[in-house]
Amino acid sequence: MNAKIVFLDVDGTLVDYHNQLPESAVEAIHKAQENGHQVYTVTGRAKAEMYDSLLAIGFDGYIGGNGSYIESQGQVVKEKTLTGEDTKQIVDWLKGRGLEFYLESNNGLFGSDNFNQRGQKTIQEYVAYKGKPDAQQATPATVFPNMIYGGTLYREDVNKISFILDSYEDFLAAQKMFPSLKVGTWGGVGEKALFGDIALKNIDKAVAIDELLNFLAKDVSNSLAFGDAKVDIPMLHHCQIGVAMGNGGNEIKKIADYITASVEDDGLYKAFEHFQLI
Repeated sequence: MNAKIVFLDVDGTLVDYHNQLPESAVEAIHKAQENGHQVYTVTGRAKAEMYDSLLAIGFDGYIGGNGSYIESQGQVVKEKTLTGEDTKQIVDWLKGRGLEFYLESNNGLFGSDNFNQRGQKTIQEYVAYKGKPDAQQATPATVFPNMIYGGTLYREDVNKISFILDSYEDFLAAQKMFPSLKVGTWGGVGEKALFGDIALKNIDKAVAIDELLNFLAKDVSNSLAFGDAKVDIPMLHHCQIGVAMGNGGNEIKKIADYITASVEDDGLYKAFEHFQLI
């Protein structure tokens, strides 16, 4: 069997929405690597959110910020960030509109003053829409355990800014305010708009995978992508095989080549077995 390169989304694919990592997923990754395959994470998370429990798995590399950062075997392949001017304008606009937010940087997650308090309700909605029965136990601290409050918000190292939507109109207003940037929404199953985010244009998971494959001199015909949400659809389309998690949304299941079990039901391990990676 040819050596494959495997791309894994993190939230809802590698871990559940309480940051719980199944032992079977770790076992599957290690067995696949022992068989000569490479495994990379492809996530919206900044590197600061790749906590020790994840890094200890020993991935071959990492794509973060939905494609704004690429690292392979400890070498930085690509890093693109918002300009300091962009960040200042976004922060000032969000504050002026009364919206709570956090900055996503490889050096940390930096929350606005009231994000922890205002975020409680939205975080619980987010976890509930992802299908978790114990959503009421979720807090900003459990979802973002290393969030920094009181830090500098005018920064040069920000790859993405996420903000709580008080209404869908907030998203539309952000699109109008920042036409040169990419303004999106994210939420739960069905992609209910609970959060907005602002990042550079022309960056997504598929583009980053292509850049990494070119760097590695690997062919896309030997690639597999795993995801659970609408933001993962471009990379499932791009890779030779696209796998949707059983806990994923209907949008991604419709376009997937294969649907595996949920995160909690050893979905990664079962799919790795199905495709004879292990």
